[in-house]
Amino acid sequence: MPLVFREAHPAPDKKRINEEFFVLENTGATAVNTHALQVIQSKKGQRGSVLGMIDPGFMLQAGEKILLVTGMPGKKAHGEPPTREGLRVYHLLQRESILKGAGTIIRLALNQLEVARFEYDPAAENGVAAAATAS
Repeated sequence: MPLVFREAHPAPDKKRINEEFFVLENTGATAVNTHALQVIQSKKGQRGSVLGMIDPGFMLQAGEKILLVTGMPGKKAHGEPPTREGLRVYHLLQRESILKGAGTIIRLALNQLEVARFEYDPAAENGVAAAATAS
């Protein structure tokens, strides 16, 4: 699957997790259905923990990007989710931040088959380690 994480932005405050977000892009020629993709967090060399499943999911058209926000939309204490013109927002419904510092790896998988991943690098302009941006 041609899903690529383009950006990773941690929350400025660990309680404001609606301000932690990722930009996911479909670089392929056809639409992708994200229903039932698992969200997995790990560090290099670790198997990782399944944080949840994207359900009901969303369709991502060829060339389309979407903002994946860590928190819950109804929780005002989690802060205001970001908005960007032309991009939809999908909430991952997590109760805490999923970026746990430099080297955190976030993966999307379907039936144990990895379909997208990135390693968080706070020194990178977009928050995504350079090796992870190659398609």
